[in-house]
Amino acid sequence: MINVCIAGATGLAGRAIVDGVIKAGDLALRSAVARSAAGLDLGTALGRETFGVAVYASVAEALEGVDVLIDYTTHLAVRANAMAAIERGVAVVIGASGLTLADYAEIDAAARRHAIGVISAGNFSVTAAMALAAAALAARHLPSAEIIDYAGAMKPDVPSGTSREMAERLALVRPQVVGRTLAETDGPREARGVEVAGMQVHSVRLPSFSVSTEVIFALPDERLTIRHDGGLSMQPYVSGTLLAVRRVVGRVGLTRGLDTLLLEA
Repeated sequence: MINVCIAGATGLAGRAIVDGVIKAGDLALRSAVARSAAGLDLGTALGRETFGVAVYASVAEALEGVDVLIDYTTHLAVRANAMAAIERGVAVVIGASGLTLADYAEIDAAARRHAIGVISAGNFSVTAAMALAAAALAARHLPSAEIIDYAGAMKPDVPSGTSREMAERLALVRPQVVGRTLAETDGPREARGVEVAGMQVHSVRLPSFSVSTEVIFALPDERLTIRHDGGLSMQPYVSGTLLAVRRVVGRVGLTRGLDTLLLEA
């Protein structure tokens, strides 16, 4: 049995993950973290019958008897949460977005120092993982691409974790070939988006959108578009997150991308 703590348990994604862990026969929900519900039973915090699972204000308080921390908090909290778990010898599955390459390097170094596993994905949806795997294959043969990410008007972080991971993973396949560099661009350079790992990423934030990621590859006279569209439900993230929980125990260091786990299967 793998004992789990969920940080961000009362959020939209967290609630779906709570239900998934409770239904899983090989996982046990040991504790939860949500500052707004600290001191309550998790069931009470979710407006249900009591679960017998305590809610804490911080990750550091919630790790007693925990094997794996699942973090679906925010870009403001996730790095500190992951480091707190690693220091306590607890493996981590990161579903929150907003971490930079420097953050990941620090988390990986800490995880290796403590012989702990960490798995992070910009998107734990299986179909999003397939889109990333397909884009990585296309990038071997198509050297020019840009990314557009879409989300609702209130999403606070840009780019999305999915699009950031896409850019960073494609950069590992091959460097991007650009026509005109940003330094050679006339007008406001912000109109060309932000550079992430050598790729241009454009973030659209408007009402009615859920998180979608589109990568456009181009050659002279032809284009290839690979796009993942997420719905409003958090359910697509559950199976991938629970797969990561089962795979992170016994690993050492950082593994990025659900597609990496799927390719191991």
